[in-house]
Amino acid sequence: MKTLVVYYSAEGHTRRIAEMIAENLGADIFEVVPETRYTAEDLDWTNDDSRVTHEHDDEAKREMKLESTDVEGWEEYDRVIIGYPIWYGIAAWPINNFVKAMDFTGKTVLPFCTSHTSGLGDSDLLLKKDAKGGEWKEGFRFFQDALESKVKEWCEGLGV
Repeated sequence: MKTLVVYYSAEGHTRRIAEMIAENLGADIFEVVPETRYTAEDLDWTNDDSRVTHEHDDEAKREMKLESTDVEGWEEYDRVIIGYPIWYGIAAWPINNFVKAMDFTGKTVLPFCTSHTSGLGDSDLLLKKDAKGGEWKEGFRFFQDALESKVKEWCEGLGV
């Protein structure tokens, strides 16, 4: 089974977990990057004038161009693991835009999120709803500072 780990990381937490998953599974990795990257000020959800607050309040603003959705060898992957931070109880919007752009037909998809306090919520179900095809599995939530042993345990549970 050929595996790809796709992730969006605003502050590095999801990147760290995605890299550990890729290493444990011997998987390839692809970073989702918005054309207009988020600054620390953009991510300040406590500020009513921040970018994420405006995007949260107006769903149309969540539609954004990504630097690329061109995953080399996409058709060769059997399993896609998708990682993202939780924003306002759902997947960070850059990952939504990636999911909407891709065809997951014939792939098993395993979502995971990272968060300090929020749970997975319905983020995995909402991504599945927006996706074209794929066999979507229940998502998993990692604490943003999860230990490597926890990530390894999760990977072993996938039955590589």
